[in-house]
Amino acid sequence: MATEISRPTSRRAPRQQIGLIEWLRKNLFSTWYNVIITVVLLYVIVQTVTSFVSWMVTAPGWSAAFTNIKLLLTWTYPVDQLWRPQAAMALVMVLLGLSSGLWGGIVRMVALGAAAISVALGFVAFTFPDLPGQTSLPGWLFMFICAVLLVGGDQLARLVGNKVRWPLIIAWLLAYPAVILILRGGIGLPVVETKLWGGLILTLILAVSGIVLSFPLGVLLALGRRSSLPVIRTFCVLYIELIRGVPLVTVLFMGALLLPLFLPGGESIDALVRAVIAVTLFSAAYLAENVRGGLQSIPKGQVEAARALGLNVVQTTLLITLPQALRAVVPVLVGQFISLFKDTSLVVIIGLVDLLGAAQNIVGQPEWLGTPGGVWRETFLVIAAIYWVFSFTMSRISKRIEDQIARSRH
Repeated sequence: MATEISRPTSRRAPRQQIGLIEWLRKNLFSTWYNVIITVVLLYVIVQTVTSFVSWMVTAPGWSAAFTNIKLLLTWTYPVDQLWRPQAAMALVMVLLGLSSGLWGGIVRMVALGAAAISVALGFVAFTFPDLPGQTSLPGWLFMFICAVLLVGGDQLARLVGNKVRWPLIIAWLLAYPAVILILRGGIGLPVVETKLWGGLILTLILAVSGIVLSFPLGVLLALGRRSSLPVIRTFCVLYIELIRGVPLVTVLFMGALLLPLFLPGGESIDALVRAVIAVTLFSAAYLAENVRGGLQSIPKGQVEAARALGLNVVQTTLLITLPQALRAVVPVLVGQFISLFKDTSLVVIIGLVDLLGAAQNIVGQPEWLGTPGGVWRETFLVIAAIYWVFSFTMSRISKRIEDQIARSRH
């Protein structure tokens, strides 16, 4: 009868916990040159932090940014009509809150972030007086109301459930033209010319228009480039390569200066519309190549299997290949959307005043020219923070979508 030889089990010795003094002595003050390096670095860090905090507290440039918050947000939009941008923003907040309660997940994360930003902006706006003559709600009160609308919409959608699914989808589809109608006017509202628009409103309109309008156009161009029809394929290839071969500045100049030359009778197109068209056409070319890369990653066996099941070309594309291609290129698409959002600052060269253009005008105001050190640091830091918030939000949304796709595959 064989005897089983037992092997001694090896156990790791528990790690000894050392105190703070011992850790400092071992890692920072172990030798004489480590002592010198540690002391010098501590001095540099203390001086840097002290100077930064002192600048944050005492810099006069913060007043330039926050007292001109109206210019940063809406530029020269009429003061007595500011209730209209507020109404447009309230509409979006209600829809976002309802979407958060209905779908949760990524949408809820965005809604919670928007609510937190609204509360923070409400406290900031509370310390600065509103403009005389405005008929809208005070800025601080409106931001708190936005947070309440987000939370209230979330709770309402949870109570109602799927009953609001399709009405909410339709409302989102109608939200873009509704916002433009509210801001532009007409149908009982006084018309506000787009040349008076600017600041963050103009930046968001250009970015959202470019993203929403370029997406279907880019998908069609990607499918057209893979078409078996020579005319369609050649046209798509020429368009994509031509647009991708020139910078956005060139396309903007073409839309602003050359497009009116081709219109009959001296007719003209609104400057904002021309900028939207230029941004859309430029973004669609890059998006088409990204989608085409996703389509090429789909194995041919899936197409052959779909045809064996009796699906035609349109059904195979819409149900099999295109959804997989879009999921594969989500990070690339979001990266392009982030780049597009920041590239909207180039419209300042064709006479439109976006968020960055508004900041440049604030820095050049006569009342701030004699300020010691100037006000450009604080003003552009506020602009950088706004760009970062939107870009970081889109990147986090992309990360959450990637995680959901990875979990669904397993």
